[in-house]
Amino acid sequence: MVDYKTNRVTRTQVDVAGAIDAGLRAYMLKVYNLMFLALLVTGAIAYGLYDAAVTTNPAMAAATIHGGLMLTSLGVALFVSPLKWVLVFAPLAIVLFINARLRSMSFGGAQTWFWIYSATVGASLSIIFLLYTAMSIGQVFFITAAAFGGLSLYGYTTKRDLSAFGSFLIMGVWGLIIASVVNIFLGNDMMRWVISVAGVGIFAGLTAWNTQSIKEMYYEGDGTELAGKKAIWGALALYIAFVAMFQYLLMLLGNRR
Repeated sequence: MVDYKTNRVTRTQVDVAGAIDAGLRAYMLKVYNLMFLALLVTGAIAYGLYDAAVTTNPAMAAATIHGGLMLTSLGVALFVSPLKWVLVFAPLAIVLFINARLRSMSFGGAQTWFWIYSATVGASLSIIFLLYTAMSIGQVFFITAAAFGGLSLYGYTTKRDLSAFGSFLIMGVWGLIIASVVNIFLGNDMMRWVISVAGVGIFAGLTAWNTQSIKEMYYEGDGTELAGKKAIWGALALYIAFVAMFQYLLMLLGNRR
C-alpha cells in the first residue's frame, strides 16, 4: 500500500515557502527601486549640466562648437578642456573601487558610493545632449527600458542556469573597455559600430544573468545590513547594464545633431 503521508506538504511548509516568496519579492522590489532612483539621479544631473553648459546668449558664450551650439565657461570646462577625460574615466574608477571594497564597507558607505557613482555617470553622460537630438535620446531610452524589462523578467523566471555565461560576459566587458579606449585614439567608424553591436549583446546577456544572480543571492536569514548591501550590489549591477545598453543602442540608433 502506498503511504500517502510521505508526500504530504504540511501547512508549516506552505507558510515557510510563502514567507520566503514574499521576502524575495520585497528584496527584488528594493533592488529595482534603488536602480530606478539611480537612473533618475543620473538623468537629472546629465540634463542639468547640459542645460548649464549651453547658452543661446552670445554674451555668455565662451566657445561655439559644431551645430552652432554655444558653450558657457562651464561647457568649455566639461566638454572641451582636459577635464572631459576625467568625466570619461571617473565612472570606471569609482565602480572598480566599489567592487573592491563593497564587502568591507558599511551599509551607509555602500549607499553613499552608490549615489556618488550614479551622479558621476550623469556628469559623464551630459555630453550625449550635445551629440544627439533630444527626441532620439528619448526614443532610445524607452527602447532600452523595454528590452531591459524583458531580459530581466527572463532572468528572474527562467529555470535555466545562466551561471556558465557569466565569466564569458565579464571577459566581454573587459574586451569592450579595451577596444573602446583604443578607438578613442583611432576614431574608426566601423570599429565603433562593431563595439556598439557587441556591447548591446553583452549587456543584454548580463541583464538576464545579473537578475538571476541577484535572485539567488537572497537569503531569508540575512541581517538588515547584509540584506541592504546585497540590494545595493544588485541595483548597481542592473544599473550598469541598463546604462551601458542605453549608450550602445544610442550609438547605433541615435540621430546625431
